[in-house]
Order: sequence, then C-alpha cells, then structure tokens
Amino acid sequence: MAASVDTSNSSESPASALSPGPSFRPLYDQIKILLTQSLVAGEWKPGEAIPSEMELASRFRVSQGTVRKAIDALAAENILIRRQGKGTYVATHTEPNHQYRFLRITPNVGEMVYPTSIFLDVKRGKASAEIARGLDLKAGAPVTSIHRVLLFSAKPVVLDEVVVPSTKFPLLSLEKLEGSGDGKKGSLYSFFETAYGFRMIRAEERIRAVAADAFTAKTLRVAKGTPLLCVDRIAFTYGDKPVEWRRGLCLTENYSYYNELA
Repeated sequence: MAASVDTSNSSESPASALSPGPSFRPLYDQIKILLTQSLVAGEWKPGEAIPSEMELASRFRVSQGTVRKAIDALAAENILIRRQGKGTYVATHTEPNHQYRFLRITPNVGEMVYPTSIFLDVKRGKASAEIARGLDLKAGAPVTSIHRVLLFSAKPVVLDEVVVPSTKFPLLSLEKLEGSGDGKKGSLYSFFETAYGFRMIRAEERIRAVAADAFTAKTLRVAKGTPLLCVDRIAFTYGDKPVEWRRGLCLTENYSYYNELA
C-alpha cells in the first residue's frame, strides 16, 4: 500500500504524519523522509532512476512542487542526482564524480592524483568500546577490520584501518577485496556499494597530530616518530546509520588535508 502524508484541513497541510507530538515539520521534509525510507528499504538501488515527480506526487498525494522541493534537498545532500532530460537517479560511488567524494588528501602542488590500494590484511575480532560507540554496537560485537595502504603516484601516503560490522559485511575477505577493481583503485565505498549494497552518504571526522609508531613508520617508509595526521571517521548510510569506523594515518610532507567550507 502506498505511503501517504496527512493533508487534512488544507490542500497540503504541514502537520506531520510521520512523527507524533506537537513538533512542526514542513511537508516537503515529510516527503524527503518517505523517499529516504524507500532508499533504506532498497526500493531504488544506487544508479537506478526513481519515479517521476508526477508519479511521486500521486503516490504521496501532494503537489508536484512539494515533491520537487524534497528531491532538491536530497540532491543537495548528494543522495540523488538530477540528469537533465533523463530524470532523477540514486547517486552511486561508482560514478567518477562521486567515487572519491570523501577523499580529502591532496598534493600540495600539481593536479589531483587518485590513489591505488595495497591491502595488508582482513581480520575478524570484537569491537572495542571506542569502535562500538562509533558504530552503535555493543562492546565486543563481531567486527571485521581491513588494513590497507593508499599509494599516490606509487608512494605510500596513508595507512588505513577500516572497521565494519561483520553481520552487515559477511564473507568479507582479502581475496574478495583484491579481486575487486573498485577496491584496488582506492575506493572502498564503491566496493561496499557494489558488493554489499551499502552507500555512504555522509561522514564525521576528527583530526589530530600523532607520531608514527614502528609499524606505521615501516609501512609508510619513514622514520619512527615522524609527524602524521590522524583522521578518525565514522561513515553513515541511508537513515543516518553508522556502518564504517576508519582511522587514517597520513603523511603530510607533500600532501595536505583539504576541505572546502561553504
């Protein structure tokens, strides 16, 4: 049965039909939530077209303008992509413009160079208290960790530790990663999307300075104690659900962490 919103007492009442209580939620935001729920449910996969504005307006019993505003909001968050003359599509990390959307390490001079990956290992273990908090798991829940090195122009620049819930990423292995073109190119998010159906839509990061320990120094081919940038990240999929904890240790001799603030 198609979902609908409360439009009683006016042609398009803003009264929220999605959450109880007196809080006010604009009607287009209600439609945005319903569209997101459809994405969470897998009704439209990454790269697929969603129904037209007219079809969605009929489905949700609202005006086409309200649907358009909801889609605009999702497009602004890089969840949907409008293609002129073709329609609206679910954004995907497999597209060149989105494959490295979360990559913030850039060379200080010259053009951007996209990395390749060398995977060191894939291990299963139990979530520490820190990781459990970040991924909204119970401490000790089963997790799978990936260690890899990102190479820029054949030079090791980043040592990544990536942790995901084992229940959401079953049978994740070194062989599976190494057999994936997406993984080797450096875009784990393309791999997570194509292999497991999880698309990362946003991330939260904390940055601090650390000194390279013996293992990191050997891996990045620098002296022990070399200053590094430590970037801790939690990445979220549809419905604002955390699915990846990541710690990247980055050399900054010829590279910088770049972020554009609007």
